[in-house]
Amino acid sequence: MSEVLLSLKHISKNFGEGDVLSDISLDVHKGEFVTLLGASGCGKTTTLRIVSGLETPDTGEVILNGKDMTALPPESRPVNTVFQSYALFPHMNVEKNVAYGLRVRKMDKAAQAARVKEMLGLVQMSEYAKRMPAQLSGGQRQRIAIARALAPQPQLLLLDEPLGALDLQLRRQMQVELKRLQKKLGITFIYITHDQEEAINMSDRIAVMRGGKFEQLGTPEEIYDRPKTRYVAQFIGRSTILTGTVRCVNGGSAVIENENGSFSVDSAQAQLNAGEICDVCVRTERMRAAKEPVEGFNLPAQVREARYAGGTVLTYVNLKDGTEVVAEGDHRLCDAPQPGDTVYMHWNPAQAAVIGGASHGA
Repeated sequence: MSEVLLSLKHISKNFGEGDVLSDISLDVHKGEFVTLLGASGCGKTTTLRIVSGLETPDTGEVILNGKDMTALPPESRPVNTVFQSYALFPHMNVEKNVAYGLRVRKMDKAAQAARVKEMLGLVQMSEYAKRMPAQLSGGQRQRIAIARALAPQPQLLLLDEPLGALDLQLRRQMQVELKRLQKKLGITFIYITHDQEEAINMSDRIAVMRGGKFEQLGTPEEIYDRPKTRYVAQFIGRSTILTGTVRCVNGGSAVIENENGSFSVDSAQAQLNAGEICDVCVRTERMRAAKEPVEGFNLPAQVREARYAGGTVLTYVNLKDGTEVVAEGDHRLCDAPQPGDTVYMHWNPAQAAVIGGASHGA
């Protein structure tokens, strides 16, 4: 891992109605794409504002490239921000918008012109240099906002839900372009979003936030495949969470049971002991419904309905206690189980995340 660019050390912030941030710490490495992911009110925007200098923490330090920036104003930090609202100057054309930060820094005109030309080429907007913001689409304005933020060559770029105002297709296209730009330039990005798919597609690491704290920090694969808490398991992706008691552990496999039946999990990922209670998270795309029982599983369920979902079929079933479970299959809708049928739920034990054992209730 490269050297640390940004360190947040024991940051807390209170606006008078309880802690918005509560003793959070985070190291971000040079060239890394880190996403702060969470629901509204979790503290992600306040964290970004503290990094940019728009807010001052009540306690803690903001260290950037080895220098304490905690008390410095925004203009004294080598940091730029891209906002969801674009924040382009409506009276300036594209070229002048991109050059704005360079003029503030008193860069000579020849260097300004060269840098603006380079940035517009980078975001594929060279032919729009003389247009006004009102003449651009939402996606084009976002590209210009990004070019303007990158032009002064900040050490760190903060992105505050920059794609939130775009339609789904354009948002996905811009995700690819942003990631390409970040890798090409090697600039460190801190990105905030409430969109889980966006975070998983773009990030090197994701910090899932809840109630002013980091619930889990890890790679997209770690966050998705090995959630450490029930909250992360429910917040990221679609899944079924089953709670049960460990009946036995045999080698690398454990059998869990509850009132609906029993099922197997890979015990290597958690320290499980007989008699313990744990949660097991199974992603919808890994849940299967079979017409006959599968070895290691005894989870009968009644089919409620089956729906076509564009290349896959989603089968909605109810376990004995009424819990709804959704299974995904690649069969045709006409081959799916019918309402009222009994099916048997199962999955690959290695693909289920065990939440609990010694840490149950986290």
